[in-house]
Amino acid sequence: MKKSLILISAATFVLIVSLKLFSAHSENVSAAQKASQSAQLEPLVAGPGRVEPISEDIQIGSELSGKLKSVNVEEGDSIKRGGVLAVLMNGDYRAQVRSAEAQVNAREATLRKVVNGARQQERAEALSTVHETEAVMNNANAEMERRRQLFTAGVISREEFERYSREYDVARAKYREASEHHSLVDDHAREEDQAMAEADLRLAKANLEDAKARYEKTIIRSPIDGTVLRKHHRNGESVSNSSTVPDPIVTIGDKNVLRVRVDVDETEVSKVRVGQKAYVTADAFGDKRFWGRVVRVSEQLGPKNIRTDEPTERVDRKILETLVELESGSHLPVGLRVDAFIVTDGGQLARK
Repeated sequence: MKKSLILISAATFVLIVSLKLFSAHSENVSAAQKASQSAQLEPLVAGPGRVEPISEDIQIGSELSGKLKSVNVEEGDSIKRGGVLAVLMNGDYRAQVRSAEAQVNAREATLRKVVNGARQQERAEALSTVHETEAVMNNANAEMERRRQLFTAGVISREEFERYSREYDVARAKYREASEHHSLVDDHAREEDQAMAEADLRLAKANLEDAKARYEKTIIRSPIDGTVLRKHHRNGESVSNSSTVPDPIVTIGDKNVLRVRVDVDETEVSKVRVGQKAYVTADAFGDKRFWGRVVRVSEQLGPKNIRTDEPTERVDRKILETLVELESGSHLPVGLRVDAFIVTDGGQLARK
């Protein structure tokens, strides 16, 4: 009896061990089959990515160096194209505009004066002077002729006759001068005088446009409809215009549509095409998938743009920058690092 119990126990133990080994083998086979099927159904190209607005990040700075009079927006504010984001201290620029406007008004008046010529009163005065000097000349001529006759008759001396002759010459010269002045006043403007006045007016208008353009640069406007993503400066702070060291006042972007800039490893660039479906995941959103489509594939390999902070990450690998546009309704923070998965040609990936 005791031997029978021992045999039964041993047989039971062997059976249990066999069942466990068979079960483990079946699970391994099943897992392998599932992985194989998943690989066939889900051929993916994975890579790290970063969320950005469809407009990309636009850093708005000032074309002029100066102190900020006001920054009119806060982070998260919606803005319209042409809306005022900030204003520099611009009292001196406004004064230059007013000075240029005064110069234009002065040049316009000068041109009108050249074109219109003398006033009617000036014309009448010049004509009156002509008549006056003509009368004086005629009177001097009559006196000279009378003295000529007396000189011929021997009544007066030559010296007296010559004195009246000189008075006539002087009167005649004054008459000619008055006639020339009247002709000048009464005549139309010379072509060269009008051309010079018109040129002065054009120069004044150009200076006004330049002053207005410089004044307008003190008012920083939004180039797009979008959202303020980052505010870099506050009221009263100084900003500079530098080509080597950017000094943005605000960063803006159009968040109506979001995109993900994905780093595709150089070993998988042959699998990526424009139009392929893709999705992204982020640790903050668990297993939720944000779907989209590949809209752009770079033409040139380059260094990595995104670091995953993994100790084993290879930073010397080349990547192909790929742009995935997410479907409308995807709400992700701009700048969020995500994991991107591109469904390669022939892939059938279930949406989750």
